Amino acid sequence: MKFLILLLFVPGFINGWRIFHRGRHVGGNLGLPGGKEKEIELGSVEVAEEWFPQKLDHFNPTDGRTWLQRFYKNEQYYDPSTGGPIFLMIGGEGEASVKWMTKGAWIDYAKKFGALCFQLEHRYYGKSHPTKDLSTKNLQYLTSQQALADLAEFISAMNQRYGLSTDAKWIAFGGSYPGSLAAWLRLKYPHLVHGSMSASGPLLAEVDFSDYFKVVDESLSTYSDDCVNAIKEGTAEIDILLRHMIGQRNLNKKFKLCDPVEKYVNNPNDIANLYETLSGNFAGVVQYNKDNRIGGNQEVSNITIDTICDIMTNQKLGPPVDRLAAVNSLLLSVYDQKCLDYKYDKMIDNMRNGSWDSEIAEGGRQWTYQTCTEFGFFQTSSYTPQVFGNDFPVEFFIQQCVDIFGPKYNSSFVNSAAERTNILYGALDIEVTNVVFVHGSIDPWHALGITKTINQGAPAIYIKGTAHCANMYPPSDNDLPELKAAREQIIEYIDRWIRL
Repeated sequence: MKFLILLLFVPGFINGWRIFHRGRHVGGNLGLPGGKEKEIELGSVEVAEEWFPQKLDHFNPTDGRTWLQRFYKNEQYYDPSTGGPIFLMIGGEGEASVKWMTKGAWIDYAKKFGALCFQLEHRYYGKSHPTKDLSTKNLQYLTSQQALADLAEFISAMNQRYGLSTDAKWIAFGGSYPGSLAAWLRLKYPHLVHGSMSASGPLLAEVDFSDYFKVVDESLSTYSDDCVNAIKEGTAEIDILLRHMIGQRNLNKKFKLCDPVEKYVNNPNDIANLYETLSGNFAGVVQYNKDNRIGGNQEVSNITIDTICDIMTNQKLGPPVDRLAAVNSLLLSVYDQKCLDYKYDKMIDNMRNGSWDSEIAEGGRQWTYQTCTEFGFFQTSSYTPQVFGNDFPVEFFIQQCVDIFGPKYNSSFVNSAAERTNILYGALDIEVTNVVFVHGSIDPWHALGITKTINQGAPAIYIKGTAHCANMYPPSDNDLPELKAAREQIIEYIDRWIRL
């Protein structure tokens, strides 16, 4: 029997909204596979950039428009004579990377099972441009349903191209948003996909995602309660400084604000954006704490919970507000940012740009649209007690949807959209088999996922001490025993599924 296996990946960390927005890190939430940059070499492996003619609208049979979707292929481990498995890594809310074609846990699995490897880029991200621009009208084709149908069409086409039998078994692997897609693909297209590994996948669409910062707080407290208390005290000191002109000017200097806050202190959206940005400094570090990925800047990967909590508990640096400022300065430095951009109108103007040539077209506008029209996922300050203050409630995020995309995208619309998503896929009550759900205790996104095994046909692996998508990266000597065990369990599940 011939087997086919599928891998998906994606659901925030640069200082400020340009880098960490709506829980999304610029470039996407899955970093590059790694340990050391020099290890990510293709060597003699030829991985070509290819293009697949894809339907624009899968759900309108009278619409014959098509576009070209990018994908990569690696045949190094595949033996057609034995009909080994085929892995397909499907991109999420960031550009597909050729480096994933030779590195990562899925490649280790490919070597073991003799897999043919594909990576399919998500529509509207990277170079996969279905429409001439990113206008709100054209973004109507950016949905998880369309993305799942893209996968189904691609699988069917590859079955034909490689002469695979009708009982070929595909198994999906994905992390973060594509972790959700991995589970939903098995749910919606079980005749095409035989099993899925869903890592860090948020399955519950929730508009007011207040538990995100609850987990951030809990993760920071693994260092010490003193760290969390210092953050809370520093935030309270910001509250006090904002009440007076001298304090406001001190904040300008301490936090290197791009615009003087005394001019905008009475603008609630600017202040909300300031607090939300400062909270994102910590959320981004927590979300990727001590994983084994590589970003464009290795200095960023070296910043961990220990790093920022060492600062927050160092009384020699001054009162807690000065320590908050020190964390902010560190992140500004590693991202080569001269000042902290918190102005709401500037953010909105940037997000409104619908050109493919714009800065925000790397994925920020697209992901914001998906949160407004399908998922919510708004990391609000509604959780109490909230160490980062209560100045960025759910209304602040819904206002962004309205200001960026139009008055239609109001509270009623966003809540209905999230409810619709949960109806479509089942949320945490998803009825599915041959899926393994993998989450890390440090990762805030686990609050919207399945972390306990309820159905033996869809088991959960909850890894204590690990962060977002940690099991998808290559092994490291520093990996926790629980992480090493999780990777071995996943191999066992894959082996079991393809033997069924």
